[in-house]
This record gives sequence, structure tokens and C-alpha cells, in this order.
Amino acid sequence: QVHLVESGGGLVQAGDSLRLSCAASGRTGITSVIGWFRQAPGKEREFVAAMTWSGISTRYADSVKGRFTISKANAANSVFLQMNSLKSEDAALYYCAAGTFLVSNQQRYDYWGQGTQVTVSS
Repeated sequence: QVHLVESGGGLVQAGDSLRLSCAASGRTGITSVIGWFRQAPGKEREFVAAMTWSGISTRYADSVKGRFTISKANAANSVFLQMNSLKSEDAALYYCAAGTFLVSNQQRYDYWGQGTQVTVSS
């Protein structure tokens, strides 16, 4: 099993930046990809960004390209989501997820964290 714990959420103003963290533990070697999804109230959960554990490949949703950056720590199984120029529509519960394919389809991700809340005030 793979255990994922998100942190770093909070209340920010529109235009501010925030960095989310995801700490992975357990059998992380059985996964190849780590990513972020989000779900706003009344909406479906949607893909945000993902990367291979190697750090070679990344993928982003069009809505966050140029504003969000996914990265990983060199010495630990930790992944970050740097979010800049936040908008009110970025407010959501953000989930970290691990899987084996670098895709936006959430059904391809096998392990999920509990989420961290991001609130953006305008």
C-alpha cells in the first residue's frame, strides 16, 4: 500500500501564492506517477497536474498551465504543487494521488490522500 498525506492548504487572497505538499510512504515503488487533483463544492473532481517519480515528465490541466508547478524533493518521497496567481476558481479540496500512468483520468490513480483545503478570497 501507498500512504499519501497532503498539507499546506489554507486561506489566501486572489493573486497570492501557496505551496501544497504531499508526503508519500509505504510501497511507493509500485507506482510511477504522482499527481494532484481538486474538487470544488458541487463539482466533479478534476485533474490538476502530475509527474513521473523520475521527474522527467509532467502534465498539467490547461486551466493551471503557467501558474502551477509540480515538483518533487530530491531526497524524499515528497511532491509539491506551487500555485501562483491564485484565482477564486482555484478554491477546492486538493488531493494527492499515485498511479502508474501519466494521465489525467483519475480512475488510473490507485492511491489517494485525504485532501487539503485551499480557499481563495477575492
